[in-house]
Amino acid sequence: MKNKIVAAMFEKIADVLEFQGEIPFKVNAYRKAARVIGEMQEDIEDVWREGRLREIPGVGTALATKIEEYLTTGKMTKYEDVVSSVSADLIELLEIQNLGPKTAALANKKLGVENLNDLKRVIADGSLAKLPGMGEKKVENIQKGIELYERARARISIGVALPLVEELIAELKSRTQVKKIEAAGSTRRMRETVGDIDILVETDRGAEVIQAFVHLPNVTRILAAGDTKGSVIVGDRIQVDLRAVGKESYGAALQYFTGSKAHNVHLRGIARKNGLKINEYGVFRGEEKIGGEKEADVYHVLDLVWIPPEMREDRGEIELAAQNRLPHLIELKHIKGDLHVHSHWSDGKATIAALAIEARQRDYRYIAVCDHSKSAKYAHGLEEEQVLEKIEEIKQIQENVPDIKILSGAEVDILADGSLDYPDEILAQLDIVVAAIHQGFKQRATERMLAAMENPYVFILAHPTGRLISRREGYRLELEKVFQKAAETGTILEINSYYDRLDLSDVNARRAKEMGIKLSINSDTHELAQLDAMKLGVGVARRAWLEPEDVINTYSLEKLLKLRDEKRKGR
Repeated sequence: MKNKIVAAMFEKIADVLEFQGEIPFKVNAYRKAARVIGEMQEDIEDVWREGRLREIPGVGTALATKIEEYLTTGKMTKYEDVVSSVSADLIELLEIQNLGPKTAALANKKLGVENLNDLKRVIADGSLAKLPGMGEKKVENIQKGIELYERARARISIGVALPLVEELIAELKSRTQVKKIEAAGSTRRMRETVGDIDILVETDRGAEVIQAFVHLPNVTRILAAGDTKGSVIVGDRIQVDLRAVGKESYGAALQYFTGSKAHNVHLRGIARKNGLKINEYGVFRGEEKIGGEKEADVYHVLDLVWIPPEMREDRGEIELAAQNRLPHLIELKHIKGDLHVHSHWSDGKATIAALAIEARQRDYRYIAVCDHSKSAKYAHGLEEEQVLEKIEEIKQIQENVPDIKILSGAEVDILADGSLDYPDEILAQLDIVVAAIHQGFKQRATERMLAAMENPYVFILAHPTGRLISRREGYRLELEKVFQKAAETGTILEINSYYDRLDLSDVNARRAKEMGIKLSINSDTHELAQLDAMKLGVGVARRAWLEPEDVINTYSLEKLLKLRDEKRKGR
């Protein structure tokens, strides 16, 4: 779909025009169109083919013409003209959270800020804080925005890295005779972001496999191509390294290149105390090689049980492995349902029937269709009467899809005063109530969440910290208080599997488990393919040391609803 591309182009035009001091009316026209198009349920190409572009709210003749130009030629003259009128370095500044086009323009005019380094300089020397309307607090927020921007630019989301690795491995398998090939590094450990991508292959024909690798279709640049290692750039910036290793060392190399560094350093320390040496080639006692073909060899020679990759961060997992007390981590096969998906009733693209059928193909037993509530106008949130209509539709669809339970739900906004977007008489008619903050992130977020969890119908608190990994730190939140209230009220906390959220994080999800809080892993699906995001959430849960019993959507439907009823009755 081209919706996101068109929306991004309009948003960029608005940023540059605001930077240049254009009148607010024109700037806001582009911003409104960008927001509406970015959140549209329909494919904008279908809308264009049917001659309905001007029916899109905020899209008049002028903007419709620009959209049509892009859809027919792949170019938008207005976008190219506006973007080319400002340097690429200045446009980069407009990507920084908390800066904003007006502040960037002021810094450019008064302090000569032309690029990111200039911005850092005027922050460091204190001159930015002295500009009209600035001050230390605003500068501090801009500095945080810079840090967030640079972190996001330096690393790759696991939601990008994992499918890319899977694609590369499938391609390489189809072009060579290799049978054993795996991701290593932080991709295998399922970190939320990764640096370079590492892949390991077992083969005695390294040079041949490396040549096949560096000539894969999506490789844009070859960095190195030797007999045992190849390095390439995929797309515009993602580096992927492939290492070819013989059978006798494959296990040791897989362990070594999976990491983490802290985990491996700890293991090597234990090995030295026992007169052993561990490296990427194997396990050695003096000159004698005593292991390395299998990854488990590295652990067994140290009297440790094999440790799942997601746990290898030196956070106590080695000590537990020595006692054979590692948790039995949750796996994707344990998931029996998804408790937070969106349908075409609000801002989703799939019908309820299509969602149910797709979920059943994943062997789910239930799915909760939780569309947005009425205050989420941008997401076509449902009014009360629409909620009741949706419940009736679910009942009708259920008759045709009897082998999966369709739960009627809602993602209900927590309003500024902590109240919910629907009255209790509506909430009582829903099977699953998911509550979330979507607006006013800096306004009493902690107090609002605490109040919402007091409501007996609120079963799940969605994406609790509100972060977006690539661009937003999240709510100003006292998370420990939120955890305490969740434990007290029996409210479930969500691990949202959308790749730019992964919220709760692994660290926070582990803390929730320690406090006796149950969690739910949900895809927050807005289109059918996004149901696959569940595996990202499971990755977070494994990094948090969660077991099936910690996650409510591993439960049977009966057990799940019993837990919900306990919350409603007040346990």
